[in-house]
Amino acid sequence: MSIAFVTSSTHRPYDADLPLLLAAAEQRGTDAEIVVWDDPAVDWPSYDAVVVRSCWDYIARRDEFLAWAAAVPQLHNSHDVLTWNTDKVYLQQLQAAGVPIIETRWDVAAGDDIGDHDEWVVKPTISSGSKDTARWSTREQVWAHSAELVAAGRTSMTQPYIASVDDEGETAMLHFSGTFSHAIRKGPLLNRGEGVRQDRDSRESITPRTPSDAQREVSEHVLATAVSLLGLESAPLYARIDLVTGADGAPVLIELELAEPSLFLPDSDGGAGRFVDAVLALG
Repeated sequence: MSIAFVTSSTHRPYDADLPLLLAAAEQRGTDAEIVVWDDPAVDWPSYDAVVVRSCWDYIARRDEFLAWAAAVPQLHNSHDVLTWNTDKVYLQQLQAAGVPIIETRWDVAAGDDIGDHDEWVVKPTISSGSKDTARWSTREQVWAHSAELVAAGRTSMTQPYIASVDDEGETAMLHFSGTFSHAIRKGPLLNRGEGVRQDRDSRESITPRTPSDAQREVSEHVLATAVSLLGLESAPLYARIDLVTGADGAPVLIELELAEPSLFLPDSDGGAGRFVDAVLALG
């Protein structure tokens, strides 16, 4: 079996998962290489599996990226999954289907109700890595940020800032072909009072985490619901379910990552091998 792990020319050096995936493939006697999604020289049909990994430049080129995905055979995750998942409005469908998500308001304007909270987070629905995202302490700041995004033709999300993140962080649950692989803790990225910044990557703090039974249950519910909503026959090759602890102590969903999530393989025990095994099982 031949595997293409797909990245972008800009982000390839920053994807710590890729070398581990190549090593795991080599250990299994499998041909694998790293390729760039917009390289016109790549012969996509020559691969048995094309696996989207760190195509993180798609944010500014989403239409082009999805057009590429529609033309690539044996793509994982599939074009339909990528289309649905690269705009966070999918959270509306998950919530309607019974998934617990953070209270979210869309495209708020000046004077709109944003709930009675100490702080809020405003972000665009098409983004990654906390880009164009900020933590605010006044309604006026929230309204202004949302209006700026909407004026630029983007959809905005406004959510209360979840206080537990400052100490507990987020919990990212990694599933490969529907089977739980590992979990990690992501430390807080948004500092109070700093406004919109685009340089938070260097402060990312990642450590392994043993998830609770409640986190396992919610993550499985999220993934099963997405499979049902998308009409899939089975779970996608990879899924990352990002959870935080709400005020009542229960896990709630921040984001379901089915497009190009970091898998945090350097902080897992054997995660790269499990991922490659899941690719090989695709046949």
